[in-house]
Amino acid sequence: MTVRVHQTALAGLLALAAGSASLCWPAGAAGTVSPLPPSDYTARAACPPPAPGEAACLSLALVPQTAAARAHIRPLGIARAAAPLVRSPAAGYFGLRPQDLHSAYALPSNAPSSQTIALVDAYNDPGAEADLATYDGEFPALPECTHADGCFRQLNENGEAGNLPFPTSAEELKTARESASSSEKAAAEQAEGWDLEISLDIEVAHATCQSCHIVLVEASSARDEDLDAAEDEAVLLGANEVSNSWGGAEIEATRLESAFDHPGIVITASAGDNGYLGWDGAGSGFAEFPATSPDVVSVGGTRLTLGTGGGWEAETVWNGRGAGGGGCSVEFAAQPWQQSLSDWSAVGCANKRAVSDVAADADPYTGVAVYDSAAKCPYEEEGEVHDGPWCTVGGTSLASPLIAATFALAGGSGGVSYPAETLYENELLSPSSLHDILTGSNGKCASYNGVTGLSRCTAEAEAKASCHSELICLAGPGYDGPTGVGTPDGITAFEPVKEGGGTPGGGGGPAPAPSATPSSTPAAGPEGATGGSSPPVAPAGPPGASSSAVQLSAVALTFSAMVALDNSHPRVSQLEFSCVLSAATSVRATLSKRVSHHRHARWQPLRDSLTFTAFGGHNRRRLRGRGTLAPGVYRLTLTPAHGSPRSIDFEIG
Repeated sequence: MTVRVHQTALAGLLALAAGSASLCWPAGAAGTVSPLPPSDYTARAACPPPAPGEAACLSLALVPQTAAARAHIRPLGIARAAAPLVRSPAAGYFGLRPQDLHSAYALPSNAPSSQTIALVDAYNDPGAEADLATYDGEFPALPECTHADGCFRQLNENGEAGNLPFPTSAEELKTARESASSSEKAAAEQAEGWDLEISLDIEVAHATCQSCHIVLVEASSARDEDLDAAEDEAVLLGANEVSNSWGGAEIEATRLESAFDHPGIVITASAGDNGYLGWDGAGSGFAEFPATSPDVVSVGGTRLTLGTGGGWEAETVWNGRGAGGGGCSVEFAAQPWQQSLSDWSAVGCANKRAVSDVAADADPYTGVAVYDSAAKCPYEEEGEVHDGPWCTVGGTSLASPLIAATFALAGGSGGVSYPAETLYENELLSPSSLHDILTGSNGKCASYNGVTGLSRCTAEAEAKASCHSELICLAGPGYDGPTGVGTPDGITAFEPVKEGGGTPGGGGGPAPAPSATPSSTPAAGPEGATGGSSPPVAPAGPPGASSSAVQLSAVALTFSAMVALDNSHPRVSQLEFSCVLSAATSVRATLSKRVSHHRHARWQPLRDSLTFTAFGGHNRRRLRGRGTLAPGVYRLTLTPAHGSPRSIDFEIG
């Protein structure tokens, strides 16, 4: 007979398991004991599919299917010491522990400076702070993080602590669940799913960056406008990093983009749990937003394999019981640093944004142990099945706060306007700072191996059927869509590139004084204006240019500049541009306007210019000036001190 017991009864049992009177099971032979096979488990989405105009959380709870799995006396994710077998999260039998995340990705525990991680979620988790305290108590190495000590804050989308969203209590949630109103029941179902999501976000962020402050910003619902308001509020509250473990289909997403355009703030977003273009879910046919936003760090998912000592052993693209999301955006152009990838032409997105930028563990079978007092995760004891608050949770909802916290461990953005650029620079300059994921695909396959839980289809077959074997859905050396530039191997890849200890890469701060002032003569180039949503890109250099000279390429206006140019009189200071240089040098940026004189068009130089010291690799700067630009056709010219100039034309109005 199956018996259900109240979750508080399980809390008492688990409290025993965490102490010296732990629930011990017969020890095996000396050595190690391995996890049960994935066939003993399945997974369920915490949140229901999103309605139009809404987003869904992207956490997946691992569901044990056999008595052995429900007993939780075999480890998950890593082979553990064989004796004693202790059924507790601290022993790793409910998923990966904080120390496992650190050993897997070679991460420190504390940030080098004060960092605040904001977690944007929907609805309210009344037990969020208490659950974090229980989680911290299970793992003695974790410091407390409470409202009292200033480490933890829980606020609504308007920044208010005393007016949190529904449900404000377990009793209010129960009343809504039992209501005759279908809308109240639907809200209760949503809130229950987001409750588990919130626990996952908080606990992963705190487990990864143990010195970081945590701000939970709760939107009043999962509607786009509420989540966007919470996103903006998270930045206003002083967050250095903002994690978003949710998403929806990219349909008319450009109207929502401004909520994620916060230069200098690390904003991460989960790529999704339903595979390439959502094939394993409702079949949206789109990559997930906000992961497709050109202003965020989009985070894909892997299946992580650890060695017996807890160190990284292998990773592959997650595809089985869910699959890491990704795909080409249909609305947003790729950032210049993405389009300048050496293998960009093989990705298959033309000039569109590709998802993901980076990746981390997301397979629920290699998920983390999460404590959520409102959860109902099954466990079995003496033949009876109970619902308990300790769960094993995965999904790219795990990967997003982990990556946000890794940026925090590296000290935040370091002045880089859009920190995804840092990852691409380091993948080029320091490839060993990342685990390059070489195997797997997040393409379509409807058949799974019952033992391994992985796709029965070969990665090549998945990719051929889904994306014509292009890198947008197939792992390979260097960049690929499912895993971006790779997964963390320490924090080096998350630290801005510095030239000779100088300015951080792509930084928004003032540049040091130049060593030389190159010519400001505009380069010859096409006189047509460039329109549309894609950033204009400068043409290639002139034939016969000296190979010993500094090479300037990929001159483009940034996305934020393109948005600003939609106004009739944008400010000069909003004219932000990017470029790539083969070596450090001084660069002069000049602006000209096309005017007619006696029926002949010519370029008239304007006073708005900038000379800056650029480093080898990607650079991003803004023109300086307090004035505005009238409607018309303009030319921006960049001239390196020891190289050929490049120009880009654009139109205002």
